[in-house]
Amino acid sequence: LCAVLREGSARCRQRDFAAAAAKFSTALELCSKGFAIENPLKSSPDDISRLASWIESKLVICYLKLGQPGLALHHSHRSIIQNPSHFCNHLRQAACFRCLHRYSEAARSAMVAQCLYVLAHGAGLETSDLLQLYWQAMAQEALSGEVSFSVLYTPFEKEDKADKIKEANKTFAEKHSDYAQHVFTDPHGIHLLPEKAESHPGQQYLLTLGFRNKEIGKTVEKFVTRKLPVFPGQKITFNPSMEEEAETFWQNTGKRIMAAMAFIGSTKIKDERGPCARAIEQFHHASLLSHLRRGEEQAQVMNQAMAELVTVPYLQRVSQEDDKLLQSLMADAVDILAGRTGERVWTKIQKV
Repeated sequence: LCAVLREGSARCRQRDFAAAAAKFSTALELCSKGFAIENPLKSSPDDISRLASWIESKLVICYLKLGQPGLALHHSHRSIIQNPSHFCNHLRQAACFRCLHRYSEAARSAMVAQCLYVLAHGAGLETSDLLQLYWQAMAQEALSGEVSFSVLYTPFEKEDKADKIKEANKTFAEKHSDYAQHVFTDPHGIHLLPEKAESHPGQQYLLTLGFRNKEIGKTVEKFVTRKLPVFPGQKITFNPSMEEEAETFWQNTGKRIMAAMAFIGSTKIKDERGPCARAIEQFHHASLLSHLRRGEEQAQVMNQAMAELVTVPYLQRVSQEDDKLLQSLMADAVDILAGRTGERVWTKIQKV
């Protein structure tokens, strides 16, 4: 294993990334066969996970250099699953999303990277500022390319939330009349903006969204305000004859809804609906992709959901009840990726 890793690193330095990727893939296989440790009795699972995460991160770099961001993204999710507390893993994930022009998700990954960096190393450092700038650039890029909705951030202290939400909705309608077909303010969770801490120390914001299409706006609001997110279209009874209808729904509506949901997540660390809410959104997304027979995309989304779940405890306090749900969803995600069927917590949530 050590010889293969040395050779892979040497190939990276020589910029022969295809050969390096082959070596690091071999190293992963060796790890899975038990060669990650010399003495199983004297090694901890964390050591093995950190090594596997490091190899996955090398594969991310190789595939980005080779112009294959989709493959790189797959390995970035896996590097986070193995070592969620290391901010660089999330930053590499942001780079993959950026190369795929998925700027809202890139912004979220950069936000998580910046948060983890501050928690581990303290604020006010140059790296923290650079991470904030990257996060800010991705959020701006996401909004500049968006045509179906617009947003307004309103500074929020400790006022009456209901009054502040009414005021924010009114201000949005006045400022962005082209997007006033449906306007609502996210009631669950306070948003953070990537601004320098010294200029806005601890400032929190309410996020208001306005849509050109009334139905899409209403659907996104339902999605955001429910305790358990339910992806629109989930009530369709899927069978082979309904596949075309599901595809049409995804192309005309689903994509726009997911774009809005991803943007909402780009400035929100904590969600009042619960720490697993965002992962549940991704489970729904994966379910729809499975009905559309898009296996690769479904696996990608499930790995993303797992990366989201394992990172949660490093970003916020998790109650005993939420921790139980988190663990169950992780087990469900592993089962789904392995193609196993049966009664799961996720199946029960769908029924509810």
